[in-house]
Amino acid sequence: MPGSDGARNPVSPAMNLALAMPPVRFSAADELARELLGRISRVVLVTIGLVLVVAGFLIAPLPGPLGVPLTVGGLMLVLRNSFRARKQFVRFQHAHPKLLFPLRRLLRREPEVMPVAWQQVLRMERLIVPHRWRVARRWRQSLKRQSFKRRP
Repeated sequence: MPGSDGARNPVSPAMNLALAMPPVRFSAADELARELLGRISRVVLVTIGLVLVVAGFLIAPLPGPLGVPLTVGGLMLVLRNSFRARKQFVRFQHAHPKLLFPLRRLLRREPEVMPVAWQQVLRMERLIVPHRWRVARRWRQSLKRQSFKRRP
């Protein structure tokens, strides 16, 4: 409604009508359909996640890092949509925290991809390469020294 200065009322008549209407009530059939669709979508998403995990494991031996993102994406789908899988993952995580820590870092909302990749390079180097042939740690230390020398 215009006032003396010509200003309009910020609440529209449609908004007043929406606030005055009673809440929509769903029937039992609607609730059943919603629950059924939720379960079906969860099963479909878990199935897609499992297919991605299997595909990631099959692609992992090939050159290139394509297997890891597929596996992590599949695990994300499975763990977000399956209560049983999430429960088993938590149990396994408590039993083997060092093994699953990198995977947990990749499953976060803001994944730390480069630090996890570097940590895995160092871990694999420690497992496979003899001590005197290890170069990744020395490269990192030399790069660190060079970057500190360049700073004023």
